[in-house]
Amino acid sequence: MSQTTAAAGGLTAPAAIGARLDRMPITPLHRRLTAVIGVGLFFDTFENNLSGTVGKVLQNDFAFGATSLKLVLAAAFLGQFTGSLTLGRIADRYGRRRAFLVNLGVYSVCSLLGALSPNAAWLIVTRFLAGAGIGAEQALSDCYLADVLPAGKRGRFIAWAYTLAFCGVPAVGFAALWLVPLAPLGVAGWRWLFVLGAAGSAVVWLLRRGLIESPRWLAANGCAAAADRLVSRMEAEAADRGLSFAVPAQVPGSADGRLSRRRGWSRPPDGSRTSDTAPRPFGTQPRLRDVLGPGLRRRTLVLWLFCVLSVVGYYGFGTLAPQIVAAKGYGIVAGLGFTALSFLGYPVGSALALPVVDRVERRTLIALSSAAMVAAGLGFACADSAALIVICGFAYTLCSNVFSSVSHVYLSEQYPTTIRATAAGAAYSLSKLSAAALPFVLLPVLDAHGAGALFAVIAAAMAVLALTVLTLGERTTGTPVD
Repeated sequence: MSQTTAAAGGLTAPAAIGARLDRMPITPLHRRLTAVIGVGLFFDTFENNLSGTVGKVLQNDFAFGATSLKLVLAAAFLGQFTGSLTLGRIADRYGRRRAFLVNLGVYSVCSLLGALSPNAAWLIVTRFLAGAGIGAEQALSDCYLADVLPAGKRGRFIAWAYTLAFCGVPAVGFAALWLVPLAPLGVAGWRWLFVLGAAGSAVVWLLRRGLIESPRWLAANGCAAAADRLVSRMEAEAADRGLSFAVPAQVPGSADGRLSRRRGWSRPPDGSRTSDTAPRPFGTQPRLRDVLGPGLRRRTLVLWLFCVLSVVGYYGFGTLAPQIVAAKGYGIVAGLGFTALSFLGYPVGSALALPVVDRVERRTLIALSSAAMVAAGLGFACADSAALIVICGFAYTLCSNVFSSVSHVYLSEQYPTTIRATAAGAAYSLSKLSAAALPFVLLPVLDAHGAGALFAVIAAAMAVLALTVLTLGERTTGTPVD
């Protein structure tokens, strides 16, 4: 028995496994898992920004009307709504690793089929199916990393994963700038963008076959021996490298069996007082309605509102930026260039979140970055030169990815292990539904009233979001997720 196992009394109940994981130092295995998850998220962000980036090109190639363009922009997000609901439940019932393999496999195949689209209808259907595959990627990734990372380092390493992930946004922008004017091998450049997404995600699928299952999920689902073996292996790797283990102020499962709310340990959803050896509170299998049960209802409603409003600011810009630039009178290629340069702010913003995400309360960072997005967005709306468009666009994407990185960490910390992926998938599904509605809501505002009115709508949404999180959201920085 390892030293840390003995310190936990040899217990392998879910929270005992969680306590061992939380006091563990960062090991090479943690870094490998974070990198593999980050590469998969790269193609999620690539997918999320693909249709919006090449929207004007598709409109010309297929002679889209206004309705067809909105459907193409919305189809992937509608698919993601379906995928988030479905694959989140699969992850809680059958394991995080299996859900990862299903979602990337479906996305890779359907993205390749999208490259072969002969007409608008085929493209809309394949974008929906590809979205269904990739839809749970963020929810699954957040839950998996929250499961395996120590509490004190969780925010920083999830932010690292998203720093890698958000390189996918400028990647799709510059790839479109390069490929759209060309026709390699006689095939339209935009079709190669879909092929790149399919090929890359197939490589990630192979990498993810080597992922370990979440020890927390194994322990919560009756596989205590398997969970203990995985955690013991991680502890042994840390010991072999001479890494020191953190000693928590109060270890769950101690003799008095009490949990300190001040230190972040909370009562289970049924409101009872328990030690970490208590049985899972949600029954044999997770149920979606449990997220509205006692102890979770307010938290769930806050997160649902948060997810619906956040995409207005985040995807509202990423999806419609080329349309806004076109409305200012710039051509397709110039618009793609401005958009690609603006998108460089995505990975930079995520990187800027790294040194602060575990030092500043999540709710405060969310509110501050929301306010910064509003200021940069209004500047982008009023910009009347190419330089100002790029500067304000870069500032917006930078601020939005500080916001996004801390948001992903915050959402991953809200629910117990047994229902984490189901609950997070439900919240994310609402964000995808909201994103699907954006072209139908925001494009008419842009067409009728201009970019200023569009960003006024975005500003109002972000103001409500920040106020809700500050007044009703839970504090989660550095707290255990069990």
